[in-house]
Amino acid sequence: MTNEVLQSLIGSWFPNTEAEIVSENIDVSKTEEASEENVELQKPVNSSLLEFSEEGSEYLNVLVPSKLLYNLMSQLKNNEETRFDYLFCLSGVDWEPELGVVYHLESTLHRHSIVVKVKTDDRENPTFDSVYDIWATAEFHEREVFDFFGIKFNNHPNLKRLFLTEEWEGFPLRKDYVDTINMVIK
Repeated sequence: MTNEVLQSLIGSWFPNTEAEIVSENIDVSKTEEASEENVELQKPVNSSLLEFSEEGSEYLNVLVPSKLLYNLMSQLKNNEETRFDYLFCLSGVDWEPELGVVYHLESTLHRHSIVVKVKTDDRENPTFDSVYDIWATAEFHEREVFDFFGIKFNNHPNLKRLFLTEEWEGFPLRKDYVDTINMVIK
């Protein structure tokens, strides 16, 4: 399945009800000459609640609102046309100011891949739905992301530090992390 067909299919699962062309009419008086600012502007609105790109890679990238994450991931795994049965990478990311998670999925049946991204502006309490019950391997990946980025996962069965000790303060892979004791200054 091509990325274009995949995008069309997945985008249809989450239609944007406001997906018509939005027009702004600006009144042009008879004495004014038409200019770019005075012409009717048309702004396309995304037909899906998801944002798609390929970002110069071979994979289709999907940016999903956090409230739709679990539903999208479940459909990606269970839909007969997609069958993304293999979560081969789950990574935390600090895009500063947003924190997020990137999921790399593959269908071993259909031989296509996709990248799903989710972001939040909430650096104090970043939280997303867990996908461990969709792909079992996510259980340890989510623990790693929690450990190094402080991102919590709703409904995770055992969300606790994986590599760092319980006494460790902060989240060392965040860009705003400061460690005055172990910091190497050149």
